[in-house]
Amino acid sequence: MKFLLRSLLIICGICILFAGYAFTTAKAKPRLLVFSKTAGFRHDCIPVAKLAMMQLGAEKGFAVDTTEDAAVFTAKNLKRYKAIIFLNTTGNVLDDGQQAAMENYIRKGGGYVGVHAATDTEYDWPWYNQLVGAYFLSHPHQQTATLHVEDRDHPATRHLDSTWIRKDEWYNFKSIVPGLHVLLRIDEQSYKGGKNGDDHPMSWCRDFDGGRTFYTELGHTKESYSEPAFLQHVWGGIEYVMAKKK
Repeated sequence: MKFLLRSLLIICGICILFAGYAFTTAKAKPRLLVFSKTAGFRHDCIPVAKLAMMQLGAEKGFAVDTTEDAAVFTAKNLKRYKAIIFLNTTGNVLDDGQQAAMENYIRKGGGYVGVHAATDTEYDWPWYNQLVGAYFLSHPHQQTATLHVEDRDHPATRHLDSTWIRKDEWYNFKSIVPGLHVLLRIDEQSYKGGKNGDDHPMSWCRDFDGGRTFYTELGHTKESYSEPAFLQHVWGGIEYVMAKKK
């Protein structure tokens, strides 16, 4: 009788442990890292942009960590994230060890999303130029312009019509990487100050170095982060880059 009782207690204990593990696993959400450190110009939209990313993640069932502390860029810590979002970063924001951790993360299937000033970042890191797709050159004053949607099947653009008219700050680029899959191009005839000609990309994506990368030039203004079409554009990019992460 005592043996039977002990056996039942052991079985019950094991069941409780497994139930607890299953509950913990079910409750765990996939995580996104939003990084907005600046070492140059600082966009005043960053506070509302971070809040928008947190709200967007919550709506989609993701936990979102926001930080400006580059110390989180370690190989061990980055394993936790389905994607890393450089949200209006500027200047040199990572040291050599942190850059190595980022490279390792992408090579193991990680996803990168760059928003707006992410191209105004890490000019001395050639690998990052390949990751983000281009570097910032200049911009005219904020104004309304017409964007042409080049791929209406991509998750970042399939909610859009063939043209998208909106106001933002429009970058001119240098060091544009060949072979980008362009999602949006800007019509330089629709605004003043464009310097890339007829082939002026504004959003793109591609597989890169084992992972995936997505960039959108949009997102300078505070108003962008309460604009459903823009937020869906960013979320579609996040969905795209997460596809390779195990």
